[in-house]
Amino acid sequence: MTGSKIRQSFLDFFAERGHRPVRSSSLVPANDPTLLFTNAGMNQFKDVFLGLEKRDYTRAASSQKCVRAGGKHNDLENVGYTRRHHTFFEMLGNFSFGDYFKAEAIEYAWDLITKVYGLPKDRLYVTVFREDDDAENLWQKVAGVPKSRIFRLDEKDNFWQMGDTGPCGPCSEIHYDLGPGAAAPGREHEEFPDDAGGRYVEIWNLVFMQFNRDPAGVLTPLPRPSIDTGMGLERVAAVMQGKLSNYDTDLIHPIMIKAADLFGISCGTDNRVDTALRITADHARATAFLIHDGVLPSNEGRGYVLRKIMRRSMRHVRMIGVEEPFL
Repeated sequence: MTGSKIRQSFLDFFAERGHRPVRSSSLVPANDPTLLFTNAGMNQFKDVFLGLEKRDYTRAASSQKCVRAGGKHNDLENVGYTRRHHTFFEMLGNFSFGDYFKAEAIEYAWDLITKVYGLPKDRLYVTVFREDDDAENLWQKVAGVPKSRIFRLDEKDNFWQMGDTGPCGPCSEIHYDLGPGAAAPGREHEEFPDDAGGRYVEIWNLVFMQFNRDPAGVLTPLPRPSIDTGMGLERVAAVMQGKLSNYDTDLIHPIMIKAADLFGISCGTDNRVDTALRITADHARATAFLIHDGVLPSNEGRGYVLRKIMRRSMRHVRMIGVEEPFL
């Protein structure tokens, strides 16, 4: 499946189940000073989750463009050195605004990845928040996942929040086993969840929105428990296309090939060169989409972060001997 088909089949699957397909919002959050950039699919629905806004639908699905290069979620310095970090990426998500809750969210997710995407059940693992008995029971009852494949983890891994304040709640993640070849050297025999994400990749996060966190850190129940899920398109494309790295998928690799052609070099011959190609492919995507959404390089705020992204790309390419404009 191409990245484009994965995206479309996700939206079609949820449209058939009563979800309104909603266009991606801008990378510049509307009326939300707490966020530097849109960093998750739920950002555009924040006021709906809080009960401050009502729409003519209670279920939605989207493929949201996101940037994580500042603020709470900042992956900039990791980009290019890992298989899965990006400044720009797309997040597939389905949402329920007080309509359905945990049972249906789990059922939809399991049906999509095992029946539509065809991922083998024996390579899938599930995590839940340490206190969430309900989610653990539902994974067994609704999806038939054996208890031996369900793991309880702490807040760091299984309690999601958009920022320091706002809607939040316990979450449940689905992980895929890429096999021993994906493990870090010396860690081939480590079992889930102890391998730190080399062999086992998180592909989908189901957030059970139950609370609002105020500036003092106090949690109050939301007016209606809701669902917010996020599945990284680049990650699931890597799994579906049999790749260990997001950068080897049809979403990003053609950009690396184009850059290599511009530079008169080849992919896959030198680690330092490949790192620069990964960085410039990712950063070119982020730059293009940020400028499209009205952000321009500057000395402050969002414009400063964009300038940092552009400069980082230019610097790494300069370090492999390229001096002409290219970005």
